[in-house]
Amino acid sequence: MNPVSTPVRVLIVDDQEILRRGLRMLLELEPDIEVVGEAEDGRRALAAMPESSPDVVLVDARMPVLDGIGFTERCARDHPEARVLALTTFDDTELVRAMLDAGAAGFLLKDVSTSGLREAILQVMRGGTVVDPRVVRTVIDRPAGDGLTPTERAVAGLVAEGCSNRVIAERLHLAHGTVKNTVSALLRKFGVRDRTALALHLAREQRPGEKRGG
Repeated sequence: MNPVSTPVRVLIVDDQEILRRGLRMLLELEPDIEVVGEAEDGRRALAAMPESSPDVVLVDARMPVLDGIGFTERCARDHPEARVLALTTFDDTELVRAMLDAGAAGFLLKDVSTSGLREAILQVMRGGTVVDPRVVRTVIDRPAGDGLTPTERAVAGLVAEGCSNRVIAERLHLAHGTVKNTVSALLRKFGVRDRTALALHLAREQRPGEKRGG
């Protein structure tokens, strides 16, 4: 991904100081990213927003005082110009759904690579949405009552991992044309434009209280 013309202003919000400092050190090496501040919880982050004016806020989903969900809801209401990118060590499907419903533009696990984090920041800055494929796969592997056939669900899972149609065809032993038609059918069924939107839609459609089938 090419650098942006003006550095993306990033606010880091995490209750663990060592993680905040580590993220700052990594991101300050990127010429197209400027770290404009840190906060240890959602309440302090909201207080820092007017002065720091971040384009993207990296938020730990689980924090004391005001957690990532609460912060994201308040940020979407009071600072809609800022994009929230959630970070967590948990691949909890309920947490993913709650953060996205609150208005987060993306959800990543904290072991994301530096290059992956940079690309995610730039993508959400440009209006895109990013969800770690491992998180989405965990969500969509659960029965959703959405009427998907086994083939559609298998294809959707690999789409969430970022696989091309050719790779999906090889893994599932399907014809390339079958995969292409299945992806097109999934996009039409859920009324979305692209693969990322498809994965997010499936994540949001999961209903609370459902159990994994045996």
